[in-house]
Amino acid sequence: MKTTGNEYIQIAMAMSRTGILGYGGGPSVIPLIRHDAVTRYGWLSDEEFGETLAIANALPGPIATKMAAYLGYKLKGVRGAILSVLAHIFPSGIAMIALLSAVNYLSGSKVVAGMIAAVSPVIAVMLGMMAYEFARKAFKGLGVMIGAGFLLLALVLLEVLHLHPAIVIVLYLGYGTVHYRILAKQNKGGTA
Repeated sequence: MKTTGNEYIQIAMAMSRTGILGYGGGPSVIPLIRHDAVTRYGWLSDEEFGETLAIANALPGPIATKMAAYLGYKLKGVRGAILSVLAHIFPSGIAMIALLSAVNYLSGSKVVAGMIAAVSPVIAVMLGMMAYEFARKAFKGLGVMIGAGFLLLALVLLEVLHLHPAIVIVLYLGYGTVHYRILAKQNKGGTA
């Protein structure tokens, strides 16, 4: 971990930033949380973030709030988790209360509709870039053929068989556990 300074302040700043800038729901906030947790503060490695995201996706509830709680807990225990969640939800809660009266007035405005339409592609690109980075790491770790096979299998499970995404995530987590145990045994046997 490369954190310096007061981690409580870092947690509050990072989660407030994601709460303020995270437009479009939980999945759109994940790249912002990843940037702070992995790049800016170094709380997690990319691999740890990917594993945490997979587990958080499998659990019920808002993904961004679960990620905030986990990061706060990892850094500062229960107090950190409480601070992290409050810092994440407080800005948007205040904004919702403050802007509630303006919603009715601005709902028919073409300018507001245009602003919302302009933000949507940015969110799509951010999610696409994160998916590309995870796929690239999967192909590097598993190989292109096996990685493409797992990608195709996930597509079939989700789109053809209509399995719930949480079930697919749990299946892949299970495979990952078995895969890493096999690799650990092979590496242990190779070094003995």
